[in-house]
Amino acid sequence: MNIRHVILAAAIGLLPLSAHAESKLADFQLAPRIKAKIDAGQPLDFYVSYHDVSNEFAPFMKAGVERAAKEDKVGAQFIGPVGADADGQISEIETLMGKMDGLAISSVSTDALAPVIDRVIAAGIPVVTFNTDNPQSKRLAFAGQDLVQSGREAGKLMSKVLGGKGKVMITTIDAAAQWSLDREKGAREALKAEPGIEVVNTLNTGTDPQKIYSAIENAMLANPSISGVLSLECCSTPAAGTWVERNKAADKVKVVGFDLLDQTVQLVQDGNVDATIDQAPEKQGFAAVDLLVKFLKGQPIDNVDTGVGIYTKENIAEVAKKK
Repeated sequence: MNIRHVILAAAIGLLPLSAHAESKLADFQLAPRIKAKIDAGQPLDFYVSYHDVSNEFAPFMKAGVERAAKEDKVGAQFIGPVGADADGQISEIETLMGKMDGLAISSVSTDALAPVIDRVIAAGIPVVTFNTDNPQSKRLAFAGQDLVQSGREAGKLMSKVLGGKGKVMITTIDAAAQWSLDREKGAREALKAEPGIEVVNTLNTGTDPQKIYSAIENAMLANPSISGVLSLECCSTPAAGTWVERNKAADKVKVVGFDLLDQTVQLVQDGNVDATIDQAPEKQGFAAVDLLVKFLKGQPIDNVDTGVGIYTKENIAEVAKKK
């Protein structure tokens, strides 16, 4: 099955495909065993590999995957390593090569996972990326947030709440991960545009909740001149906000972060986190499966941008009502 026509993005919610990406779609050759299943009307089996199924963000992705499986009437299993383990993610995918009819993947490491993505594609199994893109691979499409741009938006928010001056610490649970590198790139670009703002350091906290808080607490004790904490992800955001809350420092230290964990929503409502950015994780999980379904039905597919949702104390009630 070859896709020979691709709809170019012309509406909000679509990221335009490059000519190279269009070529990937047109050149793809479906594995005969998958084509035989489609022709026989047999149910398809997809695997959705997330880069760390143990983190607090994973359940939102999984919910979207499960919704898509139900609506599209396919099998879709949410898999991935516990902890950011590239070798573990690669090994799991390789063991499923003969079973999967499609793969959606959020890579632990772009460089490490690109070759396995290309091997899956070469075997005639369609692959899309979600949450974390792998544009150097031969993946067919991507569903998720523009990570560099979301980092820029976070940097702009940090600059705004600091009034254009102050010392900022960037926090991340995995400084080496591609999603973190991309977000940090955008954040630093935005912060660099403000001459009154200095980025003090990037704090790599690890993923354990208690260790995240301790790392932030120790960093703040070591450098009490820090006036802004910019978190790049779901899990150091509430830790930073909790530090502000416990130290009654909302007027001295501003926090900007990501995602809508329940604790983060409460911290925004209470004024201990100044702003958080949503990336619609449930939508990402849904789109990952839905793209594969559409592709195997012979329908045109395109990248899906799940957007940048900015929430502050002024509008966080919209989220709180839904929880």
